[in-house]
Amino acid sequence: MEVQEQPLNEEQKTRSKQESDKKRETKKPKNEKFKWWQTLLILTMTLVISVGAAYYVSQKYLWSKYDNDQLKQELDAAKSAVDAKPNDPKSHVSLGYAYFLNGDNDEAIKEYKMAIDLDKNYFDAYFNLGLVYNKENRLNDSVKMAQKASEISPRDYKGFLLKGMSYRRLKMYSDAMKALNEANKLMPANTDIMYEIGMVAEDQGDKKNAEKIYKDALSYDPMYKPALEGLERLAKK
Repeated sequence: MEVQEQPLNEEQKTRSKQESDKKRETKKPKNEKFKWWQTLLILTMTLVISVGAAYYVSQKYLWSKYDNDQLKQELDAAKSAVDAKPNDPKSHVSLGYAYFLNGDNDEAIKEYKMAIDLDKNYFDAYFNLGLVYNKENRLNDSVKMAQKASEISPRDYKGFLLKGMSYRRLKMYSDAMKALNEANKLMPANTDIMYEIGMVAEDQGDKKNAEKIYKDALSYDPMYKPALEGLERLAKK
């Protein structure tokens, strides 16, 4: 025999509605608190990403959006964090990044090396140090840091991306493509990887393939600045 839900009489309906409204009112502050913590978590994760994992993107495209006051505040905060936890390698990486944003690559390098001294297997320290070396045209040193980073975290595409970037600038195109293909296996359709592959083609004079790759990158992110600039360069050649 099928069991059916018993209908409510008017008094039960009224009581049920009042109880339901009361429950919603009671839960409202909890939901607001949850949303507040959720927002805080998102902001915290964004900061962590900008300091570590997404340093490659930040150092090329995002850091210029900070004004001088913000940069100084970031640096002061990072120094305070190191003073509070001098033996924490993460604090030194954060300070190194803050120095980098302020244009002081020498101090950034010192902080990254300090982080490595504290933790010989800290991926972010090797990766970020390699990026500064790449910017400073210390390309062989950049390759070494990228190699160490990829050995520590072989499933992290960024170590292979950095290696590919450095090999390309050394005009070691075969090695560059090997590293970039490995990065692409780990993180398919990543615009930074696609752009570097396009740069290999462009550097070798393969304008047609470079143009196609830049356009492919833009199909994933139409506002991706490096690919837009790449197409502008090709148009002038």
